[in-house]
This record gives sequence, C-alpha cells and structure tokens, in this order.
Amino acid sequence: MSEVAANSQGLRGTIQPPGSEGAFQSGWREQWSLIWVITRREIRDTFRDWRLVVPIVMLTLVFPVIMNFAANFALEFVRQYGASIIGEHAIPLLLLVVGFFPISFSLIIALESFVGEKERQSLEPLLATPLSNSQLYLAKTLASVIPPVLASCLGIAVYLTGLLLTVDYRPPLVLVAQVILLTLAEALVMVSGAVIVSSQTTSVRAANLLASFIIIPMAFLVQGEALMMFWSRYDVLWYVVLALIVCDLILVRMGIRIFNREELLGREIDSVDLRKNWRLFKRYLLSPPPGLFTSAGLPAASKRHLLIRLYRRDVPRLLRLNRLPVIIVVLTLVVAMCVGWIVADWFPLPAEALALEDISDEVFSQFDGGGFLPSFSTWGILSNNLRSLLLATLLAVFSFGSIAVVMLMAPIAIIGFLVAQAAMSGYNPLVFFGAFILPHGIFELPAAIICTAMALRLGASIISPPQGMTVSQGWLRALAGLVKIFVLVVLPLLIVAAFVEVHITPQVVIAVYGG
Repeated sequence: MSEVAANSQGLRGTIQPPGSEGAFQSGWREQWSLIWVITRREIRDTFRDWRLVVPIVMLTLVFPVIMNFAANFALEFVRQYGASIIGEHAIPLLLLVVGFFPISFSLIIALESFVGEKERQSLEPLLATPLSNSQLYLAKTLASVIPPVLASCLGIAVYLTGLLLTVDYRPPLVLVAQVILLTLAEALVMVSGAVIVSSQTTSVRAANLLASFIIIPMAFLVQGEALMMFWSRYDVLWYVVLALIVCDLILVRMGIRIFNREELLGREIDSVDLRKNWRLFKRYLLSPPPGLFTSAGLPAASKRHLLIRLYRRDVPRLLRLNRLPVIIVVLTLVVAMCVGWIVADWFPLPAEALALEDISDEVFSQFDGGGFLPSFSTWGILSNNLRSLLLATLLAVFSFGSIAVVMLMAPIAIIGFLVAQAAMSGYNPLVFFGAFILPHGIFELPAAIICTAMALRLGASIISPPQGMTVSQGWLRALAGLVKIFVLVVLPLLIVAAFVEVHITPQVVIAVYGG
C-alpha cells in the first residue's frame, strides 16, 4: 500500500478528492499511471498467493500436455476406422478448451477484488487514495483479467508447440486469432461481471454463489463454440466475438456507473429473514411504483380504488420505468428475425413443404398435441405460453436476464425462417405473416416482449440494484413489478391470444389460402 501512496502523491495536486469523477479532466497519461499503479500492486499480490499460482501454472503447463496427448490418441483411434477428418476437427476444439480453462480462474481473482479485501479489512487504505471511482474500478478489472489471459495464451502456445512436434500440425493463423480473441473476450465478460458482483455483495460466500450464474451461461457458450468448430463454421465465431465485445462494454459501463466507494464501505451484510422479505415484497406489490404521485382525494394505498389505480397509474408507470429493457428485447427480436431469414437461404425447404392452396379445417384439426407440441386448444396454447414465459423468467434469475431474451429469440427466428421460406416458394411474405402470425400475434408478441423485458430487469437487478437499496431489496421490488405486470397485462393478453390463435387465425388462413 505504501507504493500506491508514494506513486499517487506526486499527482495529488492534479487529482480531485476521492470519489470525484472530475479526475478524468486531467491528462490521460496521469490517469492511466494511477490505474497502472493499482493494477501492478494487485497482480503482484495475486502471484504471491500460492493457492492461485499453483492451479494456474498447472492449467497453463500440464493441462496443454494432457490435451496434446488426447489429440494424438484421438487421431490414432479414428484413423483405424478411416475417419481421420473427425480427429482433425477435434484438434481446434481442444485448442478452445486449452484457452478457456486458465481464464476460469479470473472469476476467483475478480471476486476477491473488493469484497475479499473488505473482509480482510485491507480495502480502506486503497479507497483513501486519490483515485476516482472509475479509475479504481478499471484498475481492479485489469488486475483480474491480465494474469489469466497471459496464462491462457501461454497454454495455447504450449499446446500448439506440442502438436507441431508430435503430429506436425500447423493451424491456420485465422483460427489461432479467433481462439485468442474468444479467450480474451470471454475473460473480459466474466471479469467485468464478477467485479460488479464483488462490488455489490457483502461477503465472499455470497459473491461465489452469484458468480456461479456467470460461469453457467459462459459454459453453454463454450459448448456452442465447440459445435461451430467441430462443423468448421469458423465464420460464425466472428459474430460470437462481436457479441461478447458488446456484452463486455455493457458490463463495464454498468460497473462504472453503479460502483461507489462510500456505499461499499457502509454496506451491511444482508441477512435472510423470510418474514421481513415477505412483508417487504407485499409492500412493494401494493404500493405505487417509485416516482408515482396520486391525485388529490385518491390515496395511493386505498383498497377501494386499488384496481383502478393499478391499471390507470401503476401499469403505465412500470412500463415507462422499464422502457429500456423493452427496447433491448425489441432490438434483439429484430436481430432474431433477420437471422431466421438468413438461415432460410442456407437450408431451403422443398417447395411442396409449403403447399398452402388446399389448406382446410382438417389440417388444423390434426394438431392434437403430443411430444413437444401443445394440443391445438385454447387451454393447450395458453398453458404452453405460460409455461415458456415462467421458465424463461426463472432462468433469467440465474443468468442476469440473458437466457429469457435468448428463449424468446428462438421462436422469433423460426418465424423469420418460415416467412423467408414462404417468400422463396412464391408467396407474399407480408400476406403470409399477416395470415399465420398477425391475428393472434398482436396480443401474444406484446405480452411476450413485456414479460421478457420485466424478466430481464429482474435478472439485472441482482448486479445493478437501485441507488440506496441492497441487492435483496432491489430484487424484491423488481419481482413485485413483474408480478403486477404479469397478472394485469401479460396474462389477459395471453388468454385473448390463445383464443384467437385457435378460433380466428385458422379461419383467416383458410380465407386467404384455402381453395
């Protein structure tokens, strides 16, 4: 800590007091010199902890050797059956695994960045340095990401060197660049998310629990990347890199915005009190949303006028408060629609698959459910939509809202795929969309968008609680808002949509395309 104070003392005249964001008015060189001082100190402390150094060294030097042995074994095994191409596709897959495992330790380093030092009572001297909140946050982020990324690059080099010496394998430079960029982008996403968790939680145990919600979606992403590599769809990996960069910019921006050193020092440990949390949830559920003012003569908490107030004031106010998640969901659905349209060009269906001229009531009566498809009835469609949205909301809690958006993107991408196939078969895509989707979609799509946006807000409230609230208070308020919107808006829209989809949409389709 003495080095930090000594290095920052010469710049004290140009830096404003701690916590002041006016520090960025000074030159960029002075800004980054202070950031680098903290970064070096954190990296040096990391390498002093043998509990972190030993696993990183093993994953960097020993694990690539094991993967090299596995690659050689796989090549020899598949050659016995004349399937050498499978073994050759497995080598880039193992390269991705070698790069990912060392950066998984970045979560441990990032979680220790704030809450760990707070528990060890070593955070107060660091927060007293003349650094702004943004500088301190960036320094901690860099210190958490640099050692694992260097270890990952070293592990990749060891793995490729072993392949060169054993099987004379020379990967394309584009593939190596993709793996390194994917590794760096994944490390930045995990670290930026973990630093936010570390700055918003009150104990290392709570931070480790929340960090598991970061590694789970990242593990699914790595599995998807493995499939792309196995099928040699390396062009798609560039889109994955771009998406990871966008996610990282969002997380870094969020972390800079919500980090506050005074709140970090003054935040008390949350205790699990079910009765207190239930009373707090009921208060959020029955009270108006924040910023809502009632008119004279109509008390906000009046039970007599509660239903009128909920529809006239609470619902519009909640929708306005969540307009940013709604915009995000709408934009992602537009992207999903475009992706479905593009995929239709890659996998065209036979022309007879969309023969709509002889469509009749008997065609719709054949959809009696079974397997993954719901029965073609009002209750069947309604229960399927409710189950999908509730599952997406539950998974949103464990993925900071991301899985809820992805689950809604999937059916929209299918719609884009079918509309594009109809256009390729000679049908007017707008008429196809208007007949098959629009009658019930004008009710179902808004309900799905609003519910997904509220689920996104619920998941994001874990890492971005409202100012002056703990994580549990912010999450309970977001949950109360979601319950209000779901019961008052989403559920009625889904009931109408299910009825229209069963009784009106088929008649519209028959009227447009029937013989």
